[in-house]
Amino acid sequence: MKQHILVIGAGFGGMWTALSATRLFDIHAHNDVEVTVLAPQAELRVRPRFYEPNAHQLAAPIGELFDAVGVKFIKGAAESIDVEQKRVGYIDASGSRQVCSYDKLVLATGSRLAQSSTPGVTEHAFDVDQIEQAMRLENHLKSLANLPHSKARNTVVVAGGGFTGIETATEMPARLRAILGDEADIEVIIVDRGEKIGGSMGPEIARSIEEASLETGVKWHLRASVVAIDASGVNLSDGQRIDASTVIWTTGVRASSLTEQIPGERDHLGRLHVDSHLKVIGQDDIFATGDVAYAATDDIGNYALMTCQHAIVLGRHAGNNVAAQMLGVDPTPYRQPKYVTCLDLGAWGAVYTEGWDRQVKLVRQEGKALKTQINTQWIYPPAANRETAWAAADPLIPIA
Repeated sequence: MKQHILVIGAGFGGMWTALSATRLFDIHAHNDVEVTVLAPQAELRVRPRFYEPNAHQLAAPIGELFDAVGVKFIKGAAESIDVEQKRVGYIDASGSRQVCSYDKLVLATGSRLAQSSTPGVTEHAFDVDQIEQAMRLENHLKSLANLPHSKARNTVVVAGGGFTGIETATEMPARLRAILGDEADIEVIIVDRGEKIGGSMGPEIARSIEEASLETGVKWHLRASVVAIDASGVNLSDGQRIDASTVIWTTGVRASSLTEQIPGERDHLGRLHVDSHLKVIGQDDIFATGDVAYAATDDIGNYALMTCQHAIVLGRHAGNNVAAQMLGVDPTPYRQPKYVTCLDLGAWGAVYTEGWDRQVKLVRQEGKALKTQINTQWIYPPAANRETAWAAADPLIPIA
C-alpha cells in the first residue's frame, strides 16, 4: 500500500508543496507515495491582486497542472486534524463529512483577515482578503452609481495604512472615476494610527507613498483609528466623524485556525514554529508552510512574512523536505535572505525596494512595469506540463 502525503490548502504554499514533492519523487524514481491536495477549489486564488478591479478573474485553475504531475486533488474544506490517529476531517463538495488519513501532513491553509471587535465591522465594512469579499466590494462600488449624489457616496475610508491598505486606497480613485465619472468629486481617506504617511513601511519608501498619495488624491487621517462603523460612515478615536458609504477594513491577518489543532508553539499571529526544514517543532510527521509557518529566513533574526513572495519559496522547500524525509535523503534547509517589496501606488506607478530596510530601487513607471510583471506572470502557476512544472518547483532556483 502506498504511503500518503496530504497537503491541506491549494494556495501558493500548498500548490508549490505538491509540485516540489512530486518533483523529488520523480528524481529518485520513487512511485510508492501518493501526494494529495485537499482544498475547497482546484485553483490558485491570486490574493496579492484582490485590491484590483475584476476580482472574479483573479483565480488560476490548477486541476490540469496537478494531473500532469500526478497529484490527487480532493475538493473539500478541512475542519479537524487528529494528530494521534493521523486523520483529517473535512466537508466534501456535497456537504458530507469525510475523513482522510495520512502518513505525512503539510499544513498550507494560509491566513485570514484578523477578526475585529470594532462595532459595525461585520455589518458594514468591506475587505479584499478573499476573492468573494473582493467581488462583494466591486459589486458595491458599481452600485454607487445608482445612488443620488452625496459626499458620503463619493467617499471611501480605508482602515489601516499597511501594504494592503495603501494598494487598495491608491487604486481606488481610478476605480471610482470609472464608475462615477471623471468629474466626480471623490475622496479616499486612509485612517492610520501612525505619526507619518506610510510610516509603518519605513522612512525611504514612505517618501514615495507620500508623493503618490498627493498625486492620486488619497488623504491620510493620522494618529487615529476607526472605533465604530455604521451604514453612513465611521467614528474615529480622536472624536472625528467621516461620512462614507464605503469602508474597507485592512488591519492585519492571522494564520488559519487549524494551526490550533496541532500541538506546538505558535507566534502572536498563530503561525506554527518550524525548524529549518519546515517541520513543525515537536511533530515528526507534520510540516507547515506559507502563512501558517513561523520560519526563519536567515541567521540574523528575520522571519518569513505572510506574503506570496515567502509562501512560494516556503512551499518549494516544504514539498521537497517532506519527500526527502520519506526517501531518506538530505533535505534542503529553507533560506530566503533576499527580501523585496513592490508596492502598487495606483496612477502614480509603483515603488520597488530591496532589503529589510526597504531601500528604494525603482519608482513610478519603472516600478509599475515590474509590479505588472510580478502580478501577471511571476506569481501565476506554471504550465500544466511535467517538465516545466518540476523545473519551476526546484527549491534552489534563484528567487529574484
